[in-house]
Order: sequence, then C-alpha cells, then structure tokens
Amino acid sequence: MTIHNESLIKYPCNFPIKVMGKNHPDFKPAVAMVCKQFDPQFNYSEIEERMSKSNNYLGLTVNINATSREQLDEIYRTLSTHPLVSVVL
Repeated sequence: MTIHNESLIKYPCNFPIKVMGKNHPDFKPAVAMVCKQFDPQFNYSEIEERMSKSNNYLGLTVNINATSREQLDEIYRTLSTHPLVSVVL
C-alpha cells in the first residue's frame, strides 16, 4: 500500500475556513487576530457571519491566503485550541 502526501491544493491560494463559537463580543476579534498572525494580508472586513437561530452561537467564514499545508495546519491548531472557539472546519 502506497501513501501519498501530495496536496490537492495548489499554493498560494485563497482558502476558506469556517469557525464556530459562542456569540461573545470577543469571538470575532479573537478569530481575526489568529488569522492575521498567519496571514499578514488578512482582511477583517471580509469575514462572513452567520448567527444561530437562538443567537447563542456565531459562525464565521474567514478567507486565508494559504501559502502551505504547514501554515493551514497551524491555523487550524491555533483556532481549535482557542477557548472561544467550538468548531473549526
């Protein structure tokens, strides 16, 4: 059995990441700060928001200028371990 580590993603590219967490005033700025840490050109104004029906949760779609698989892995790890973040897709 052969395992290939080839990426199906061609870098650099615009890569959307979905992040969900409690509807808290610090949630969106915290996600943006992580994104800016890994993508200096990250644009806060382009974050898409979706509120849950009960307004308890907020879903964000952020677009990252992905330059490598390692960069994306680190973004996912950092977001996933943030206390305000529930899910990263």
